[in-house]
Amino acid sequence: MKTHKTYSVTEATRRMERYCAYQERCHKEVHQKLKEMRMIPAAVDQIIHHLLQHDFLNESRFSRAFARGKFNTKKWGKNRIVNELKLREISKYNITLALKEISETNYRTTFDTLAQKRLTQLTSEKNLQKKRKKLADYLLYRGWESHLVYEKVRELID
Repeated sequence: MKTHKTYSVTEATRRMERYCAYQERCHKEVHQKLKEMRMIPAAVDQIIHHLLQHDFLNESRFSRAFARGKFNTKKWGKNRIVNELKLREISKYNITLALKEISETNYRTTFDTLAQKRLTQLTSEKNLQKKRKKLADYLLYRGWESHLVYEKVRELID
């Protein structure tokens, strides 16, 4: 039988401080981690309160960092970023704040570059209809707005 390590509230608090200091976290991740540590609900509330008070946990800072990171490294569009933030139970206010982190010019430039790069990868596809579909599917999966995607597909594949 596997025994689980038990933590005092102080130990758990210190662990969660390190967990949050290492990388921005959302409330849901912290809550999940505390549940995995088998903390009782009262202790969970106490620890989360402590983390919020001492600025280890900050939902708007998390959402802004998340949006910047996913856009810059994974080239995600706004739809995908919004959906992922909703999945993490981030408030509408913080989602709006997060999207302001992405400049419109940078957004369009990244979109154009990504579409162009994907198109060069599709050179082997001779069927234009399939080529259009593959390009559109790729961009939509990454969360780019459909009106941008279809406009770009029409522009690039004639």
